[in-house]
Amino acid sequence: MGRVVAVANQKGGVAKTTSVHTLGVALAEQGHRVLLVDLDPQACLTYSTGADPDSLERSLHDVLVHRTDAADVTVEVGGCTLLPATIDLAGAEVHLLSRTGREYALKRAITELTDAHDITLIDCPPSLGILTICGLTAADEVVIPLQCETLSHRGVGQLLDTIDDVRAYTNENLTVRGVIATMYDGRTNLAKQVIESIRETYDLEVFDPPVPKSVRVAEAPGQNRSVLDHASRSKAASAYRALAERIATP
Repeated sequence: MGRVVAVANQKGGVAKTTSVHTLGVALAEQGHRVLLVDLDPQACLTYSTGADPDSLERSLHDVLVHRTDAADVTVEVGGCTLLPATIDLAGAEVHLLSRTGREYALKRAITELTDAHDITLIDCPPSLGILTICGLTAADEVVIPLQCETLSHRGVGQLLDTIDDVRAYTNENLTVRGVIATMYDGRTNLAKQVIESIRETYDLEVFDPPVPKSVRVAEAPGQNRSVLDHASRSKAASAYRALAERIATP
């Protein structure tokens, strides 16, 4: 049985999708069978991998709403298997609200796929709605990407409250694996203070190394490439490879 890792932060702009994509490619480079699940109706992960959300005939929406077999929807991208999203997934959220056992919809739908892969990374939407709850319910672990800025505290606290609720009602074994510090500028005291404060306030592990702030990282999604392909020798690429090794270790 493969491990399922939800990558979540309801605050947008924290490099969550970039982290999912790059970690997935790094894990595949290291020989792991990787499944990427795009749970965000904005379909940024799908777009970043080079799959065009506007031209896909089927997506995760069909899996959740029409009970299409998830294996029939996947596409192969960059050494990983992708369960793609389209804007239709926003409608799936409304549909799920009226369904009994809605929190378990994703878990039930992808069990066969997760069993066939070593690691599944779920790119949760930047919200704490039903789709994120589904992602957390389906996961064994949560990884939190965190931009090193002052307002990060508020988002982490809210997410941890939601994780506590999920543990209480739908997934008692869910664990928080740790935090990935993104867009890190080691020249500033603020970045270092935010990391230390997250450790002290929430007793969370902040993985080393942090991912440095880089225009090359920002460019990669627009090129439909991972950071590893777009800037393979960059410090950010090295950081993601090291983080992938850490995440791959149970």
